Order: sequence, then structure tokens, then C-alpha cells
Amino acid sequence: MKRPSWDEYFMTIAADVARRSTCLRRQVGAILVVDRRLLSTGYNGEPTGVPHCAESGCLRQQMAVPSGERHELCRGLHAEQNAIIQAAKHGVRIDGATLYTTHHPCSMCAKMAINAGIKRIVCQQDYPDDLGKTMLRDGGVRLEVFQPAKEQ
Repeated sequence: MKRPSWDEYFMTIAADVARRSTCLRRQVGAILVVDRRLLSTGYNGEPTGVPHCAESGCLRQQMAVPSGERHELCRGLHAEQNAIIQAAKHGVRIDGATLYTTHHPCSMCAKMAINAGIKRIVCQQDYPDDLGKTMLRDGGVRLEVFQPAKEQ
């Protein structure tokens, strides 16, 4: 039996977290880890108490907003934002954390990650927001694209 690497283990958890997403366009999951300890999780969706897009419809689809643009035109929060917010809400320190996320962070999430003290981001899928990539590089956050081990 082959044990998964730590990155594989945590990316699998992030993918499971994404399954809770209420977004109609893209399901994203994120987790924050320090010293191989999972501290916080987040998925993309509406704030607590706000109707889900499945009930109210997707504002971005209705307005034909392209992916990666006009992030403010959405009822939901991104998975990375929710993971950071949940840590703050519960008084969990995430300085120096690794963020595992199913998708590359957008520019808003990149800025939040930098200021939250996240030092490393491991993502699996790209996201069409080049400013996010530039912000992470300029902010000194190490970005790694996760490549799952091939099945034998």
C-alpha cells in the first residue's frame, strides 16, 4: 500500500471540501495547514443566511460576466476567503500557513493570502486571473501547481 504524500493528502481533502460549494459555475475548496495540521477549511458560496445561487440564480451568469473578471459581481465568497475568515472567526493563527486550493487564487484572494501571512500555496487547476499570479510572486508567496501521482 502506497501512502499519499502530504500534498496529495491535503489536496484530496481540499477537493472533498469543494463538494460543499453552492456555486453553480465552479466548485472550489481550500484548506489552511500549519506543520501538517489542518486548521481551517472553506468552499465558495454565499455568506451565512444568504440564499444560495441554486435558489436565487447566478448573478454572474445573468450578467454574462466572464470567469476571472468583476469578482465583486457575485453573491458568494471564494473558498480561500472563507478559509481565512473561518480561521479569524475562531481565533486560529494562520501566519506561515500553506493554503491548499483546488484552483489558483484570484487577485482578491491572493491579496488576502499575502496579508494573512500565508507563505505557500498549492493549487491544482488554473484560474484566468494573471494579476493573482503576479501579486503572489511579488508578495513572496511560493506557488506550486500540484500534479497528482499517476496510477500504476
